[in-house]
Amino acid sequence: MNPNATQPCGCSARDGKADASLQVPLLALFGGAALWLVAGLALGLIAGIKFHAPDFLGACPLLTYGRVVAAANNLVLYGFAIPAALGVMLWVLTRSSRMPLVLPLVPVAAANIWHLGVLVGVAGIFLGGSTGYPWLEFSRAAAVLQFTAFLLIAVSAAATLGWRREQELFPAHWFIYAALVWFAWTYSSANLFLNGVFPPRGVVQNIIDWWFTNNLLFVWLGLAGLGIGFYLLPRLGGRPLTCSGLTLFGFLGLIFFGTWCGIPIGAPVPAWLPVVSIVAALLTVPAIIALGLVSLRTALGAQAKCLGGPLCFTRFGLLMFFVSSLLYLLNFCPKVGPIVQFTWFGFGLTQLQLLGFFAMIVFGGIYEALPEVMGRPLPFAGLVRVHFFANMIGVLLFTVPLLIGGVAQGLKLLDATAPFADSTQTALKFLRISSLGQLFILVGAGLFALNLFVMTLQWKLALVKSLIAAAKAPLPDAEVKA
Repeated sequence: MNPNATQPCGCSARDGKADASLQVPLLALFGGAALWLVAGLALGLIAGIKFHAPDFLGACPLLTYGRVVAAANNLVLYGFAIPAALGVMLWVLTRSSRMPLVLPLVPVAAANIWHLGVLVGVAGIFLGGSTGYPWLEFSRAAAVLQFTAFLLIAVSAAATLGWRREQELFPAHWFIYAALVWFAWTYSSANLFLNGVFPPRGVVQNIIDWWFTNNLLFVWLGLAGLGIGFYLLPRLGGRPLTCSGLTLFGFLGLIFFGTWCGIPIGAPVPAWLPVVSIVAALLTVPAIIALGLVSLRTALGAQAKCLGGPLCFTRFGLLMFFVSSLLYLLNFCPKVGPIVQFTWFGFGLTQLQLLGFFAMIVFGGIYEALPEVMGRPLPFAGLVRVHFFANMIGVLLFTVPLLIGGVAQGLKLLDATAPFADSTQTALKFLRISSLGQLFILVGAGLFALNLFVMTLQWKLALVKSLIAAAKAPLPDAEVKA
């Protein structure tokens, strides 16, 4: 690991063999991810409407609020974010390694296993088989399928990185490889304890789930998103990644201290656990500031203009990483935590991390990778700009009201003279605005899925035509005489 390496390679001329090795794996990962994203956002919109209009779809027992919101969250995270990010990671490692993807059929099989696991998990939630642990609601069978699929993709990614022709390691490699290890460790550990044969009892369950949620939504999303962003930003901006020392400092600070956060202030646990989270959050702040400075200085020095394409997605996503991370760490401040706990602030912050930071960077990676790998432009290239602005406006309309409303709700809850109903009524005004933001995000996801599905159809038609042409082609003279 060279801390002086600032610019990822892989920006060279296209490699036909490398692109061919990526086509089917990326289509398998991205296609299912786009479908789950639209379904998850639609369910999230239904859940938002049901909260301030409880009679909406009230006659259907499968669409109760608890089931719909759990299914929506898991579809966006496990159905879209993780498989889409894995596809972009494979592309980044292949391009930066200057060689074809190793074991290309393995990610194809893994993608289908992963999507099957998502289907089994969501079906279990709707049928009442949720585990009850936030962000681990999928059943044991679904978790086994997803963990198996992730390991298969990680093997292909690690083999590609290990057999690379370009021997230099760059910051994007640090983050991506750490993300592969981090998810395998945290996801398997949490499921082994909470969904195993002999699960723990009492408050230990909450401690494990808080630890996993922090490592998944803060550390893992940060590692994977920054790994992709730190590859795209120099590639699209035409300027090497600046401040390599700050990059290494931020990387080490995130993985060393960020993993200790997660236990909320006032949790019914031994007092030393929230204190550890408070100290860890304080030690993580310099790392987040360092990573934000690297992103800012590189983005400001970019030679390319931001016109609503992949560069805009990447810039906005990195900005939201800095904002959402600082707000997340602010949760552990003794003066702030008691105000925002038990409010919509936490939900809004999670959506900002997931949709504002991570999804935007993944969208940028997909829009950059697909035309290159498939060897053809996007079917509706003009919709990329529309998607960017729809998603950006939607994220702000969705999350900012929830953050502000959460603070207002928390202040009402701390006021001993205010009735409890006042706090709920205060939050409802902001929830109505956030539902409008969800609609914008859903429209953008529909445009994204349209581009992806039409490109997949074009590729399949071209493949069929090539097979028909090969079948009709005359045999060589030597074979005819024989």
